[in-house]
Amino acid sequence: MNFPLAAADTPVPAIVDMKDSLIGRLYGHYIGNDSSTGMRILLIVVLAAVAHVTVMLIRRLSEWLIFRSHAKENPFGFVTEKPKFITVTRLIVSGVTFGIYFFALGLFLQEFGVNLTAYLASASIIGLAISFGSQGLIQDIVIGLTLIFWDAMDVGDMVEIAGTAVVLGRVEEIGMRFTKIRNVFNQEVFVPNRTIANVSRFPHGGVDAYADIQIPAGADPQKVGEIAASAARGIWAQFDAIILGEPVVGQLETVPGGSWSFFRVHFRIWPGQGSLIETTFRQQVTRSLKAIDPTYADWQVPVTYRATTVKKHLAPEI
Repeated sequence: MNFPLAAADTPVPAIVDMKDSLIGRLYGHYIGNDSSTGMRILLIVVLAAVAHVTVMLIRRLSEWLIFRSHAKENPFGFVTEKPKFITVTRLIVSGVTFGIYFFALGLFLQEFGVNLTAYLASASIIGLAISFGSQGLIQDIVIGLTLIFWDAMDVGDMVEIAGTAVVLGRVEEIGMRFTKIRNVFNQEVFVPNRTIANVSRFPHGGVDAYADIQIPAGADPQKVGEIAASAARGIWAQFDAIILGEPVVGQLETVPGGSWSFFRVHFRIWPGQGSLIETTFRQQVTRSLKAIDPTYADWQVPVTYRATTVKKHLAPEI
């Protein structure tokens, strides 16, 4: 009995038919019609390498725009230094990176017979199903974008976030899922965006604390001013992680009626750390002024917290 033999010139598909994939069509157009398995695998490796290199170039370009371009004069300098630009740029880069890898994976699967159109369609359906099952994730993303574009807070702001817990500190990153806060203990706190109910910003980067140092009766105001400036500098040098800038000693002020005079010292401190001024600074000033007036008491150095403008003269003008 004779059995029909396969035609000798019938090619055996290496992975799938050459014409069924984008890589195959490119290969056939530029190189030839030989569909050897080794060459097809090589093309897949090249595709993966190109996708990875493209992602790396995009990331490097974004980091250059954010950081390295600041070192030189460039037309984007006024934009790239803004925290919102940094956050949005990184979000865009993350989205583009995902898109490139996702499409490259589709081309790779196409070499094994998976239809690219069906792959993209099924991914959309799966993404929709995941979105229904991951409502918390969607809430995180939506609220994260809201925080960025509606100026609720920016990277570098000092904020108090209230939600399932109260978190106080400096904003280091606003991500798609979490907002990263660094608190006074140098802890990194990751707050899920969907738990953020209220955001309280400290517009000047901290809390303004004011210590009014009353001049003892018969004392030399210039000497008291020097004591105030020296104590302020000393406590700033010792606690520079809590006192966020150089203290400012204002000019000599006299209350209406002329019953007493005082120097006002302005501190900018971490929120919740006012006890440093109320105790350490006040006690140090009181002890120094007791040498001038033994009856001098700590109530003569009241500490208040409020928004006001203080003239910036570290050495008081008498």
